[in-house]
Amino acid sequence: MGDRGVSPVGLLIVDDHRMFAESLARLLSDDDGIEVLGIAGSAMEAIDMAGGLRPRVVLMDYHLPDRDGVAAAAVIRDRNPEVMVVMLTGSSDDAILLAAIDAGCSGFLTKDRAAAEVAEAVRAAAAGEALISPAVLSRLLPKLARTQRAIGDDLSDREREILELLARGWTNKVIASELFLSVNTIRNHVQSVLAKLDAHSKLEAVSTAVREGIIDYPKSA
Repeated sequence: MGDRGVSPVGLLIVDDHRMFAESLARLLSDDDGIEVLGIAGSAMEAIDMAGGLRPRVVLMDYHLPDRDGVAAAAVIRDRNPEVMVVMLTGSSDDAILLAAIDAGCSGFLTKDRAAAEVAEAVRAAAAGEALISPAVLSRLLPKLARTQRAIGDDLSDREREILELLARGWTNKVIASELFLSVNTIRNHVQSVLAKLDAHSKLEAVSTAVREGIIDYPKSA
């Protein structure tokens, strides 16, 4: 158990470089708020283990021997929508980043991050936060393909406003300050937005809202 009786975040690490994966697992296991459930070395192994172990977060390397991490993430998210997948990649290729968003990933993380940063990212992903910088978010949103799922009609004006601020990469705390509301009120609005858009993370909600034309993408970060 983690602090204050809260269950630790179940984590699956997916990387075909076993030494790196095991080192990362040891470091993250030192965090009371994280429980490393397993290590997978391929996409197929990751898909099987995600279904059996039911992790809350998957740290997914993009380069895997049998298929890329985005393809694996798409299958995992399709079978287990509650799982948050964070893509481990050093690539700034927009095509890869957009594909990761399409697959329902919660964001991106580079392998050169310190263990404390990775642990914080895991906790943030578990809470549904978007792990993507405002600048990158602003660059990618205009490139999302439009869809017609006919959802979001029941969003309130306030919820649409909050979606627009989320699209800027703002946190709940920043939005609360901007709108002169409590963080708890913003959190409740965000949860309502996620439910109405059938999304499981802020990044998924924002990408859905842009694709559906519910909000316009921000012109700058």
